Amino acid sequence: MDGIIKGEDGVNRCFWAGSDPLYRRYHDEEWGRPVADDTRLFEKLCLEGFQSGLAWITILRKRENFRAAFAGFDIPTVAAFGDADVERLVGDAGIVRHRGKIVSTINNARRALDLQAEAGSLAAFIWRFEPDPSTRPSVFTMQDIQPKTAESTALSKELRKRGWSFVGPTTVYAFMQAMGLVNDHLDGCDIRDAVEKERTAFVRPR
Repeated sequence: MDGIIKGEDGVNRCFWAGSDPLYRRYHDEEWGRPVADDTRLFEKLCLEGFQSGLAWITILRKRENFRAAFAGFDIPTVAAFGDADVERLVGDAGIVRHRGKIVSTINNARRALDLQAEAGSLAAFIWRFEPDPSTRPSVFTMQDIQPKTAESTALSKELRKRGWSFVGPTTVYAFMQAMGLVNDHLDGCDIRDAVEKERTAFVRPR
């Protein structure tokens, strides 16, 4: 089937999972499964920002280093980071040492605190932008893959209006795909149905 690769383990996966065991686990166990935890959502938004211009596998291989460097992406802790932390992070060879993205992560933590106060939680705000199921294809194929959507554009606009950075529509759509706001596992992928069951059972945050 177009866009599907069969691993030596017999599992049919989306083409992008490739053969790297770390990438396969991410595809099988994380990508597309719905998330309502603010820390995980914040982490993913930040890492998608760091990924801009790079391959996601690069970030995935450094994810534990990022977690150690950014205090597990605990929002209040990162929001309290100062200039000394920026210099520490710029000097950390275990992460992507992009000063602009590091400063952005600290800024976004502060904006996340504001958003939690506004909406009750980061999750409650983000899940408002889940696409209406009627707008989604009944069978998801290679032809349905797109870099951004009306919903990711709308979420990006609202985040940027509130002072967030490195949250363009394409970055936000990759985030939405990963955090389960959509199920973009291709038809024929063995993980697609399991993800859809999780999404059906998932209680949307309010």
